Formats: sequence, structure tokens, C-alpha cells
Amino acid sequence: MKSIILSSNKSGGGKTTLTLGIMNSLIKKGFNVQPYKVGPDYIDTAFHSYITGNKSRNLDIYLTGEDAVKQIYNESSLGKDLGIIEGVMGLYDGKGIDNMYSTAHVAKTLGIPVVLVISPKGQSITLCAELNGIKNFDDINIGGVILNNITENYYKILKLAIEKHCNLKVFGYIPQDENINIGSRHLGLIQSSEVHNLKEKIDYISDLVDKYIDLDMMLEVFKEINSSYIPLKAIEKRDINISIAKDEAFSFYYEDNIEILKKAGNVTFFSPLYDKNIPEDTDFLYIGGGYPEIFKDKLMENSSIRESIKKALDSGLVCYAECGGLMYLCSSIENREMVGFLKGEAVMNKRLQNFGYAELSIDKKNNLLPLGLTINCHEFHKSSVNISEDKIYKLTKILYDDSTKIWQCGYMKNNTLGGYAHVHFYNNLDFIESLLNKAWDRKMVNSQ
Repeated sequence: MKSIILSSNKSGGGKTTLTLGIMNSLIKKGFNVQPYKVGPDYIDTAFHSYITGNKSRNLDIYLTGEDAVKQIYNESSLGKDLGIIEGVMGLYDGKGIDNMYSTAHVAKTLGIPVVLVISPKGQSITLCAELNGIKNFDDINIGGVILNNITENYYKILKLAIEKHCNLKVFGYIPQDENINIGSRHLGLIQSSEVHNLKEKIDYISDLVDKYIDLDMMLEVFKEINSSYIPLKAIEKRDINISIAKDEAFSFYYEDNIEILKKAGNVTFFSPLYDKNIPEDTDFLYIGGGYPEIFKDKLMENSSIRESIKKALDSGLVCYAECGGLMYLCSSIENREMVGFLKGEAVMNKRLQNFGYAELSIDKKNNLLPLGLTINCHEFHKSSVNISEDKIYKLTKILYDDSTKIWQCGYMKNNTLGGYAHVHFYNNLDFIESLLNKAWDRKMVNSQ
């Protein structure tokens, strides 16, 4: 499979919109496209999957390590023609004040060329200086440039200037057009499931790509790679029934986490919005993140499944609830009644409470996870909770000046663990295996 990375000089530069249009245009040309997203983002991957019909994968070196990124890329590339990797933030923007864990880090790890998506304004030769700075900052293969949100005349000037001063190919441009706006929430796009005319919007963007971008010239930049890596250890397959909450309210899952669970047991999906009960014979319950606050009224109305979940958790069912899942298990979200297993309310705040990468360590003895286990994780939430249960997580974030921010989370009750931290199971198999082992042991005891 041949691939490129679409990156930019900043967030908000038009990467996602253009990525969606290019994916759709390549599919119309008959290519089987495999999508990827650099970093921990869940929302962009849902758009990718909707368009391509292939599950988009996160390539996040901080959460999983370089070997896991190579394995995820290689395994998902089988049978595909082209790979499109959407970058995160600016090309060199990573965890701190260097380019570690950035799009550039992924590009170097996989050896894939980068196409820059740039939205210029009020500049010409200065843009060339910026592009040359991006080219020369590190040893990254910059395959060319696409200009975004500009007029035709401005494009003609910039194209000549870039080709003369930067020795870069200019594949085309996307004109200014308010019709291609998708909408945003919490520093990112709204969910694909909430865009009612999504197909029409994507087709519209794709038509602009076909008209204004030379895809044939860009296809010459795509590169095939074959990276060696140390594979992830195999996870034990057992007769464990794993139920995963998945609907418009709970959709933030790393696809590779789900794949790992499918290798470990029997996976069934259910909807806290529409189903009346959790699946029968559930041994392990996984409630991921999402936007439960947006759907709080519908979640409250479905009292049957809330009662079903609370009864199961009170009886000792093993459960892992992450971010939005944690909120759902509380007594209420913004005064709307929820499951009520964890006593306390989830409230929304005007600002993000915790944002970015952190290190999670288990610092209190408990019956689910080994003491001292350390995991790289990610938090991104505007909500906060006031739960009185025991906390077993210590989270540490290294700030830009090398100072640290430390906070507690990870609420434990019975066999339920709920926390805000998003965890990628690749490179953190001890985390999910410990939870599954508890579910298996409980199933064996109950079967006697």
C-alpha cells in the first residue's frame, strides 16, 4: 500500500476537510483507501471510516510506542491500495517544545512523505520563507503543497512563488467556500453521526478536489513502505462475553482496542440510548467516551437500561468506564438522572479541565489492577465529577517548563473502574488483561 501524510503548519489549516475530500475523490477513482489519524483524536477517525468504509486507525507514538504504530499501520494496510494519514496540529507540534510524538515523528518512523495543506492570508514571499523553514527544520520528505481557502488569482501568484523559491510541487487549491464548513465543538469537529447531510457535504468537497487539485500528480508522491517492528504479544482468547456501549452518545473508541477485545473474547455492541437491557451473559462491560452531555435527556429517558446496568454493577460485574462512560455511571449529568452506581454529579464547565498527554500510575492497592502499573494516557474533557469513591490513579503531566501537574482519578467500586484518562490497549496489554482476568475468574466462580 502506498501512502501520504496530509499535514499543515497549524491547527485549523483545513487538514480534515481536505482529507475527507481527497479520500472521497480517490474512492471515486476506484482505489481502496485505508485512513489513519495521527494522535489520540476519535472524531476525525469516524469521518474517515464513514467515507472509506474502512476503520480508521490512530497512529499515536506517545500512547503506543513506535513498534505498535508500525504494526497498526502494516496490519491495516493489507488488501488496501492507498493510505491517507491525517496529521495533528502543525507538522512539528507534539507533546512539548520539541517534535516528539508529532506528525513529523510519525512521518519519520514510517518513512512516509508529507503533503502540506496551507491556508495563507495576506502574504506571498513570506509564505515561501515559512515553507522553506518547515522543509529545513528536520529531515522530513515534503512531497508538495495544497493551498486552501484562497481565490484563484491569489493561488496563481502563490503557485509561481512557491515553485520558484521553495522547489516544491503545488498540487492545486481549494477556493473560499462557506458550504464546506462541517461545524465544531470542544476544539474539534462535531461527530459524523450528528451531521445529517454529511454525504452531500463530502460529495461537495470532493467535487472541489476533482476540479481544483491535480490528484494524478499527487499520486506520484505516494510511497510504499515496509517497516520492521517487534510485534505485540498475543492476547489469550477465552470464552468471555464482552459488551461495548456504542451509539451517538458513546462513540470514542480506538479501533485497535476493539480489535484486541475481539481477539480476547466474544464482543457484542449495545446502545444505552435505544436498548432496554445490556446483553445477556455479559462478563465484561466497556463504556467508552463520547458526548453523553449532548444526549443526556435521551439517556435519562431510557431508565430500563440504566437500571439494568446498575443492577449488574451492584452484583459485581467487571466494568471499565472511560471519560463519558464515567459520567454516565454517575448519579446525574447536569441534573439529568443517570445510572447512579457512582454517587456524584457530572457537570460541564466553560473550559477544558484536563487536556493532553499524561502518565497514569496505579498508586493504591485494589482488586482489578496491579499496584505500580504505569500507562501513557490522554485526557480531553470539559466536564468534572464529584465522586466519593476511592481513587486509584495518579496522573502526572510534564509541562512545557519541565514542571509537573499531578492529580488523582480512577474511581473504584466493586469490580468497576471509571476514569477520565483515555487508554490505548496496544503497548498497555497488562491494563486490559488484568480487567479481563478478573472477569474470567468471576465467570469461573459463578459457573461452579
